[in-house]
Amino acid sequence: MAQDSGVAPSELRRDVSVWGSYMWGYADVGADIYTALGIVALAALGFTPLAFLFAGLVYALVGLGYAELASAYPVAGGGQFYTLRGIGDLAGFIAGAALLLDYTIDISLFMVISFGYFNFFLPYLTAGHHIADYTIIIGPIHLAWLWLAETLAGILVLIWLNVRGIRVSSAFNEILGVVAIVGQSIIVVAGFVLVWQPGLVAQQFLHNRPTLGQFAFGSSLAIISFVGLESISQVAQETRRPATIIPRTSIGLILSVLIFAMAFAVLAMGMIPAQGFRGHEGDPVALIAGHIPLIGIVAAPLTALIGGLIVFISANSGVVSASRLTYSMSQFQLLPRWFNAVHKTYRTPTRTIIVFSGVAIVQTLFAFFTPGRPGSNAAIDLLTNLYAFGATSGYLLVFASLMVLRFRDPYTPRPYKMPLNVPVHVGGRTILGIVGMLGVSTILFEVILTHDVGRIAGPGWIILAVLLYMLHRRRQRLPLVGNLPRDWEATQKRVLREAEEYESLEQYEEALAARGAHK
Repeated sequence: MAQDSGVAPSELRRDVSVWGSYMWGYADVGADIYTALGIVALAALGFTPLAFLFAGLVYALVGLGYAELASAYPVAGGGQFYTLRGIGDLAGFIAGAALLLDYTIDISLFMVISFGYFNFFLPYLTAGHHIADYTIIIGPIHLAWLWLAETLAGILVLIWLNVRGIRVSSAFNEILGVVAIVGQSIIVVAGFVLVWQPGLVAQQFLHNRPTLGQFAFGSSLAIISFVGLESISQVAQETRRPATIIPRTSIGLILSVLIFAMAFAVLAMGMIPAQGFRGHEGDPVALIAGHIPLIGIVAAPLTALIGGLIVFISANSGVVSASRLTYSMSQFQLLPRWFNAVHKTYRTPTRTIIVFSGVAIVQTLFAFFTPGRPGSNAAIDLLTNLYAFGATSGYLLVFASLMVLRFRDPYTPRPYKMPLNVPVHVGGRTILGIVGMLGVSTILFEVILTHDVGRIAGPGWIILAVLLYMLHRRRQRLPLVGNLPRDWEATQKRVLREAEEYESLEQYEEALAARGAHK
């Protein structure tokens, strides 16, 4: 006999508005160009815009898939929930583990990058001392101890913000996000008008070409410029009228981020030779701004400030997404119920916020104590390798779930559907979904082929997570690889009711009634 799915009535407040939903995504995705531009340019060389274009097209398909799923199933958990709902418990856990790797790396990596930009001002505050002056050498390790201390302090601030509640955190994102969008627009327009050289773009494309392996490495890194759409679905259970809001914000986010990413990639190749980003992996956009004549003296510090802020709020989105994901997984008995507790006053999943921000702290320490080449940032190298693996692994399972749910659950209303659908019986098949799955598979193959750390540590994370999953299920006397019986229909009705999506609820009940009449 089917039992309840394990999802208790939502204790999370629906405090996220349409602008807040957009800014949750932008805070995560919009910051990624500040991180990825330099490392992609050093890998893909004159083909940097092509690397961003390929990754951007895959990202657009991922975004359309998430728009369909999140509007149909507005619950916390995102890709993990869709995979659980469509394929089963173990697959859902693996998707959750891959995305959790991304979220914890998100917290760590973007906090590192954030202070990489803020440290632009360090010489003005410390009598000319640069961050390199605060580095000690311990054997093969070049430990930037001040940068490490700043990063750890920043993560602690984010823990405090998110324990206080998503309304505080969302308002924080919205204010800083507006500043970032305005600043990015000024830099792009000024750069193209005042200094961009189309001849330099052509010269680099023709004479500074990467090898096939270098381009594969570069395009696999470029995907991190577009990781973060998942964050919109993670707060779907806290979004007002999600069936209406989520498709609009997702499509708006796809367009705005793709435009900015391509603009910065083309602008960079028309201003600076690709190799010129060496040593600026931590602040590539500030490097570009500093080369803009007339306003460069103002643009560089302005960009450093904006870059630091937008990347900081991206790290903040990582905390929210990690905590909501594990909250959802505990509800479905994929993780211990201990993670399911909500703070009595703030109504936030405090335990998951603290625990998985703590995991990010451990990752930060590991990254900073990793041996690296003098003059490079080994922490950034390590974290970006892992980031790409987690994203592509999770997205591949999400696309598979999209296909399966079209057939297994044709009764749930889909306020938005990916375009280009081919009718097949009841569910239908989306051509763009198949294309997206192939694109994500290609990037995952590139990650495994070209990322020395990613192909070892990434699968190692998944294997360790699965072992812990098996231990948890065994202790609870639950099936190790099978599925718990769940009443998905009752769960879907409750979710739509709590989301106040009464029109979708009515359509769902009518579809179920029609199904029963034909039996």
